[in-house]
Amino acid sequence: MISLDNPRDSAERVVSELLRVPPAADELGRVFAAHGHLLHLVGGSVRDALLGRPATGATGAPADLDFATDARPERVLEITRGWAEATWEAGIAFGTVGLARRGLRFEITTYRSEAYDRQSRNPAVTYGDSLEADLSRRDFTVNAMAVSVPGHDFVDLFGGMADLARGVLRTPARPEASFDDDPLRILRAARFEAALGLIPVPELVEAMRSRAERLAIVSPERIRDELRKLISAPDPVAGLERLVEIGVAEMVLPEVAAMRMEIDEHHQHKDVYAHTMTVLRQAMALEEPGAPDEVLRWAALLHDIGKPRTRRHIPGGRVSFHHHEVVGRDMARRRLAALHFPKDVTEAVCQLVYLHLRFHGYGDGEWTDAAVRRYVHDAGPQLTRLNKLVRSDCTTRNRRKAAALSRTYDSLEERIADLAAREEIASIRPELSGDDIMALLGLAPSRLVGQARAHMMELRFERGIVGREAAEAELFRWAREHEVPIPGE
Repeated sequence: MISLDNPRDSAERVVSELLRVPPAADELGRVFAAHGHLLHLVGGSVRDALLGRPATGATGAPADLDFATDARPERVLEITRGWAEATWEAGIAFGTVGLARRGLRFEITTYRSEAYDRQSRNPAVTYGDSLEADLSRRDFTVNAMAVSVPGHDFVDLFGGMADLARGVLRTPARPEASFDDDPLRILRAARFEAALGLIPVPELVEAMRSRAERLAIVSPERIRDELRKLISAPDPVAGLERLVEIGVAEMVLPEVAAMRMEIDEHHQHKDVYAHTMTVLRQAMALEEPGAPDEVLRWAALLHDIGKPRTRRHIPGGRVSFHHHEVVGRDMARRRLAALHFPKDVTEAVCQLVYLHLRFHGYGDGEWTDAAVRRYVHDAGPQLTRLNKLVRSDCTTRNRRKAAALSRTYDSLEERIADLAAREEIASIRPELSGDDIMALLGLAPSRLVGQARAHMMELRFERGIVGREAAEAELFRWAREHEVPIPGE
């Protein structure tokens, strides 16, 4: 224990400087103290302060402050009534009460001795009576540190600060017992490796491997949330490779694990798994600084998952993966649906997986303007991401070939910009709407109207904007060709 307000030596002064307690935390601590209860700032708030990381969430807003207390949830609600501007009781069954005040959010959890039913998906909360017991059941030592408020005593019973300094990840209790309590911690370990660069100690890795099958009892939503945090971390490849290495990926992302295909003896295709990790890294390099693009990262990770199922050996010792983009899109949709991903994320990722080969062939012969318009139209709002994905998909070590591909990508983007300067191609639509077609041909809503609109869409692709008069003339020509009566003729 270290008194942050009265450090005894230079080392304690360093800790005191790092652990700046937010005034709002002290204010809340005084409320608890006035009612005879203890309150400690715990978990990520303490860990990130020691790492010198800003106390902000993913959106840049102030991060939630997490606390542990000896007060039961009902008592927390009672003593903060009037102090808190808003409360959330969604987690009260698990011992957690949410509060808000002056734009800050606080999560206060009663001391617990066990947090998970070892045979069920449902948390089984048992309240504890001491801070030591509560910290001992936390996931990792780096999250088992606490600071009392308003007293400012720093408590590190399990060497969390030393583990941060060494860059290692350990559990306060035996790792097997920790993962038995909550198997989701296996994924959290990989996420901490991806987010903080903390390397699991060998005994932790072995426990992750031996307890992998226990993830079957964890709800898809909890697994999804961990994977989304992992993919958005500074080094998701490190976390993903850990999951593949220990067999956990086969439980939560089996399609990624399956990409480790045996290479044919003539090396006629790349190691799909290694290629994918390179594509993910290269896609991340094209992101805006400090703005992880979750959709782009998922698309990069999943773009080739259809290859194992479509691999065919063809004469000459070659290998083909025909239609792997179609198979991969469907596989990605099933996996993301199984993990209960938001529909908008799922659709965007699947669209990118499906379109990632569309660029291939551009350099073989000059695309017509119609082909460029179709490329833009099909990509829709994912155009910028698609351009980044196809650029990232080049992993050749041949510098001359890589440079040629880069020039080809540049050429396509210049063509898109040139067309965009002359016409609206971001949301291409026929110059005649369905209502226009019905009015001009005297039709009621029908399949025939859809066929006419599809023809006018093809005209838009092929010739760009031709003007109202020319568009109507083409509609009438189509109508005559298809024996559709034209009013007045």
